[in-house]
Amino acid sequence: MAHVRLSHVTKTFTRHAGRRLARQFLADWRRRSGGDRYTALEDVSFTLGQGESLGVVGPNGAGKSTLLSLVAGLTAPDSGQVEVSGRLVPLLELGSGYHPDLTGAENVRLNAAVMGFTRRRARELFDRVVEFSGIGESIHEPLRTYSSGMVMRLAFSTSIHVDPEILLIDEVLAVGDQAFRAKCMEKVFEVQRNGTLLLCVSHDLDVLERLCDRVIWLAGGQVASYDRAPAVLEAYRQHVGVKSGPSPVAGP
Repeated sequence: MAHVRLSHVTKTFTRHAGRRLARQFLADWRRRSGGDRYTALEDVSFTLGQGESLGVVGPNGAGKSTLLSLVAGLTAPDSGQVEVSGRLVPLLELGSGYHPDLTGAENVRLNAAVMGFTRRRARELFDRVVEFSGIGESIHEPLRTYSSGMVMRLAFSTSIHVDPEILLIDEVLAVGDQAFRAKCMEKVFEVQRNGTLLLCVSHDLDVLERLCDRVIWLAGGQVASYDRAPAVLEAYRQHVGVKSGPSPVAGP
């Protein structure tokens, strides 16, 4: 069964200190300090089971993207444990793994293969991906001829149709025009109803309130609050001075 579990996770990074003499690097190594380090996340724990959803809020530099990177396996914790089970699809930077010299169709098939799909299954998904993206006959043109919006729409459509068991979202739901954004949100609601586990970072608090059961509020890499979504989001709104308001996207 799909799940994500973080247990007392801490992650530090070395700041870019510019050019230094070799003896300075050697001194850092001897001190085992790794240079000028900072803590991006400190002692973070949570568990998500199948069909559950968790939002992550906090100011820039709070550790939100680091948290998603740990869950996605892009980096490893310095201490604590990260346990992820299930087909994970990260919607972190749409189109970043797509090749500009390949056609849209070739990129779709390549990404399906990377996700472990057979050719037969990829063919079954292809028409649904193209129809959802709305890019029409451009699917047979090289990606370098696409606008950035078209690339994002194709990437989102591909990712959301590869049967994710765990979906990571980092500020990528503002894709295309308002009609397409609403379409994307409805698709996320659909995969949630089918049991997909969701971990979502967004500055749009109204969207998080509709998508997520619980919310983690990160501040300086630490958990400031972790509770049911309405309680945490209301406290965060008061903290940053943001009023709640109607979202243009309806809930499920």
